[in-house]
Amino acid sequence: MTPYSNMFDPKKVKKAFPIFQQKSNKNLVYLDNAATSQKPQSVLDAMTYYYQQSNANVGRGVYQLANNSTVIYGQARKKIANFFKADSSELILTRNSTEAINGVAYGWADHNLQKDDVILISLMEHHANLVVWQEAARRNQAKLEYAHLTAEGELDLKELEQKLKSLPVKLLALTHVSNTLGTRVSVPEIVKLVQKHSKKTRVLIDGAQSAPHLPIDFKKLNIDFFVFSGHKMLGPMGIGGLLVRQQILKSKEMWPWLFGGGMIDKVTKQKTKFNQDLAERFLAGTPDVANAVGLAAACDYLDKLDMKFVLQHEQDLVRYTLQQLSQLKEIEVIGPTKSRIGSVTFMHQQTHPHDVVQVLDNEGVAQVLNNEGVAQVLDNEGVAVRSGYHCCIPIHQHYDWPATIRVSFSVYNTKDDIDCLINALKKVKNILS
Repeated sequence: MTPYSNMFDPKKVKKAFPIFQQKSNKNLVYLDNAATSQKPQSVLDAMTYYYQQSNANVGRGVYQLANNSTVIYGQARKKIANFFKADSSELILTRNSTEAINGVAYGWADHNLQKDDVILISLMEHHANLVVWQEAARRNQAKLEYAHLTAEGELDLKELEQKLKSLPVKLLALTHVSNTLGTRVSVPEIVKLVQKHSKKTRVLIDGAQSAPHLPIDFKKLNIDFFVFSGHKMLGPMGIGGLLVRQQILKSKEMWPWLFGGGMIDKVTKQKTKFNQDLAERFLAGTPDVANAVGLAAACDYLDKLDMKFVLQHEQDLVRYTLQQLSQLKEIEVIGPTKSRIGSVTFMHQQTHPHDVVQVLDNEGVAQVLNNEGVAQVLDNEGVAVRSGYHCCIPIHQHYDWPATIRVSFSVYNTKDDIDCLINALKKVKNILS
């Protein structure tokens, strides 16, 4: 197989992202991609071109401009679905993965859950895949159960199987890649366990942190629901998606959760008949066509890089980061070292994570030092990383972590970025000790 370095050079890739070309960002080392990624010029151009050349409401008019917009929207939907190896009729566009999970809760769970049914999730879920199910369980008098983790921060498959075997699990909802631990869940193994113990259990996979890093084949995953956010995979903010197994849509096991607009077929004063076209049935009101076009352009961009090589590149960054951090005695890495994807999370033994992250940024350094009454000018490290609970409070409580520091990667990151991080962390020790 051709080495990924021959397929794309991250330093050249970086030049396609305008934010890094700004003078104000010349020293920026952006390592917060799990929160949101930067956007290549092709995505920005596609959205601008749509607004300049083809802007009109879709499906609302018979004039040429409206027809063009409708065609462009359909093409964008198809391209996004193809990226995930899904049929376009299986794709419901949403604002983000959080809205997509809510869509499953209101469109599927509220029509299928019964009293004492079990929703099973894990301790490492993002709040988007936790709070939603707390509320769904409350509305339907169902029960929410948690699958536990191993000491290394991986899903305990033996304990999970025991729960699948002994509990009336109606829905298993799991992250594909943990946004805190970086743990990659083996979906094929999970699906085998589910099929072994129950034919009625539906499986939802939260792909917010896997879609930017892994080749995704919705058909081969053999799951019922898959959600993703466009802004984490080089696309614009405000668009994401929900992939639903076609059988669930055709059987009307899944119902619309937003109503009005283009999702109707016929309306009388007493009742409404929904559109039989699966692509239209879940479209209530005017869609965000420009963002759909932008996300399709992001899928094109990632396709050209080839997700197999994207994964190899980012795995190299993870391994290199773990290696470099291991040389800093004050750093404790959390989570697994073998099955981790896209990010590395750690704690500083001597300093609170928020202080560390502020020191890594020039403005943060000035603020911290001023609060201490010390006036000092330091070089701008420009290292942008994330600190806090990462919308995963239960797992922090479980392991008794006050907060953690996360560095996360994308296609434009390099080992030079990691070296800048390590050098900046060494300065943290000198400044705050």
